[in-house]
Amino acid sequence: MPARVERSLKRLRGKHAVWVRVPAGVALIGGGVLSFLPLLGIWMLPLAQDIPVLRWPIAHLLHFINRNVEKWKGKKQG
Repeated sequence: MPARVERSLKRLRGKHAVWVRVPAGVALIGGGVLSFLPLLGIWMLPLAQDIPVLRWPIAHLLHFINRNVEKWKGKKQG
């Protein structure tokens, strides 16, 4: 990855860039909800981690999914 891109990404990951990430996350989630299949917006949920109210529910949703993926795979094969 070019050094210029790495520097830009590093700046966007910092605490001072929350004002950029939060509106982008809200816009992407809103776009997913308004798309023809609302489930397409699920991949954007990690962007909502910058919104304090959503941290707990998203963390628990991701933990639930990770815990149950193996069970779901087993049911498909069996």
